[in-house]
Amino acid sequence: MAPVVLALRETSAIETILISTGQHREMLDQALGAFNLMPDHDLNIMQHGQTLAQVTARALDGMDAFLAKRAPDWLVAQGDTTTTFVAGLSAFYRSVPFAHVEAGLRTDNIGNPFPEEFNRRAAGLIANVHFAPTVWAAQNLRDEGKDPDSIFITGNTGIDAVRLAAKIEGEPWYPDHNGPVVLLTTHRRENWGEPQRRIAKAARAIIQQTPSALLVVAMHRNPQVREVLVQELGDLPQARLIEPPEYVQFVKLMQRCALILSDSGGVQEEAPTFGIPVLVLRETTERPEGVSAGTAKLVGTDFDRIVHEALSLLHDSDAYEAMAKAVSPYGDGAASHRIRSVLLHRLGLASAPEPMWI
Repeated sequence: MAPVVLALRETSAIETILISTGQHREMLDQALGAFNLMPDHDLNIMQHGQTLAQVTARALDGMDAFLAKRAPDWLVAQGDTTTTFVAGLSAFYRSVPFAHVEAGLRTDNIGNPFPEEFNRRAAGLIANVHFAPTVWAAQNLRDEGKDPDSIFITGNTGIDAVRLAAKIEGEPWYPDHNGPVVLLTTHRRENWGEPQRRIAKAARAIIQQTPSALLVVAMHRNPQVREVLVQELGDLPQARLIEPPEYVQFVKLMQRCALILSDSGGVQEEAPTFGIPVLVLRETTERPEGVSAGTAKLVGTDFDRIVHEALSLLHDSDAYEAMAKAVSPYGDGAASHRIRSVLLHRLGLASAPEPMWI
C-alpha cells in the first residue's frame, strides 16, 4: 500500500490516513520506513500467541471505533490478509465505501491458501470498487457477478513498490561470491510442519549438487518456521540463514539472485521485474498469470519436483533463459496513480479516471 499512500498524498485535495493493526510491527516499520512512511493510527492489536479469531475480533473492534470517530469517505485496503477482510467488514457495518486493492486473485480452493483465499473472496463481496492487477483477476470478478463498472485493471502496486525500492542505494549482497545465489523464503501456514521440512531438504539437495551455489535463507520470524529451517539447513556450509531483511535490502537481495524458491505471493510478482525465475513452493497459486507467462513455475512441496526443477534451471542455460526472459504480466509501475485517479473521480474531484493498464 505504500505507493498508493504516496500517490494519494501527492494531492492536497484529500486527507490520507494510514492505519496499522500493529501486527508484525518490526517488519511493518521496516517496510514503511523504506518509503518514509509511518502509521497515523495504530490499532495495537498484537498479542503473543493469539488465534485468528482473536486477531479478527480485536481488529474489527479497533477499526469500528476508528470509523465511528472519523467517518472517512473511503476505506482502502490491499491484499488477502485478515486485516483486509476486517477492514472491508468494518466499512460495510458503518456504510463506508470500500476499495479493494489487488482484487480478484483466486484459487479453486477456499481453504488453500488458508486463510488468505477466504479473506480476499470476502473482501470482494463487500468492495464497492475492485482494483484488479491483471486481466485474469478482473475476469474472475466479472465471473462472480461483480458490476463491470466497479472493476479497474491497474497493474499491481507491488511492482510500483519494487521499482521504487530498486532505485534506492543499498549495500551489495555477497560481493565476493562468484557463483549463483539461490534465495529461499517460506512461511505460509499451509506449509508448516512436514511440507516445510520437505522444502528445506530439497534446498539442501539442490545446493549440494551445485557446488558453486550459495543458498540464502531469509527466515520468517515465526518460530515454527525457523525451527525446521535451522534443523535442516543450519549445518550446511553453503547456506546463509539470515534474519528477514528490511524491504529495500530484500529487493537488492532478489536482484542479486539467480533463482528464488518461495511460497510468497508478492515474490511471484516482484522477482520477474528483474528477470529472476521463481519456483513457487505451493500446491495452488492465485497468481497463475506468471505461470502462464513463464516467469514462475508451480512446484508444490514435493522433494523430487523441487530438486528436479531447480537443478534444471541452474544447470541448463536454455531452460534458465526461457524463464529469465519471459515478460512479466504484473504491471508497469504506475498502478498507484491509476488507483488514485479512480478514487478522485469517485470523490468528484476528477472528471474521469486515467487510462487503465490494459
